[in-house]
Amino acid sequence: MAAPRPGGGSAGVLLPVGFQLLVRLTSGYLAFYFLSTLGLIIRKSLELSYPPGALARDVGLLFLLAALDSLRLFCGVKGTRTESQGYILANLTATGTAILLTVYFLVWQTYVMKADVIISSVLLAIYSLDGVLAFGTLAQLVSIYSR
Repeated sequence: MAAPRPGGGSAGVLLPVGFQLLVRLTSGYLAFYFLSTLGLIIRKSLELSYPPGALARDVGLLFLLAALDSLRLFCGVKGTRTESQGYILANLTATGTAILLTVYFLVWQTYVMKADVIISSVLLAIYSLDGVLAFGTLAQLVSIYSR
């Protein structure tokens, strides 16, 4: 149901359910992705020789991606509950940045295994769908509240 607007009533519109569900359901895959990628990095560090600084960069960017995903999920949930254009725009910005980090793990990390390609491709598809649905939700909110 539509949440009350600060300083006024609700628009009386139900935001796209697909975006709301996707925002809530991606947290499970994100936990799987983080743990799998961390495990793969540990395995690669034990079996392969990393250049100096590359292991720290890969692990640091993975933790940055996890923090960014937490922000993205928070903004998505808060944006759909409060019908806030700002939070959904922040979700879109965080999604774009997370896509860049996922492309790093898909293509540019020090050693890329087949498992990396598979799980990163699925995450990239999820982010793309999330971005499209967030953009549609933002467009719907702008059209409703600009009248």
